[in-house]
Amino acid sequence: MYPENLYYTKDHEWLKVEGEEAVVGITDFAQKQLGDIIYVDLPQVGKILEAHQTIGTVESVKSVSDVYSPVSGEVIEVNSELSQTPDLINKDPHGQGWIVRLKIKDKSEINNLMKAADYEKYLEGLEH
Repeated sequence: MYPENLYYTKDHEWLKVEGEEAVVGITDFAQKQLGDIIYVDLPQVGKILEAHQTIGTVESVKSVSDVYSPVSGEVIEVNSELSQTPDLINKDPHGQGWIVRLKIKDKSEINNLMKAADYEKYLEGLEH
């Protein structure tokens, strides 16, 4: 269910490593919990983030949820399509619904993240 090439956090973000860069979004589990997403607050390009720092927020008809950076880095691109079509996160959370692209500061931080199988086990624990 969860793509094997991504890394996951306990806060339900995913990270896709592409060389020295990474793409970040929220997981399918997170978007289902939120429901219909109506607004995404994106950071400025150039913003420096520490691991676990808030990137921005995702707002749904039910609630507002912070999105946290899985690793430290600099925002080099935001998914501007989300301004017009925030429900891309609902439709394709692990693809077109990505939120930001980061230049990774310290690749060793990736070791703190979960692989797909570990994330799925983590979710099973939440559902009981």
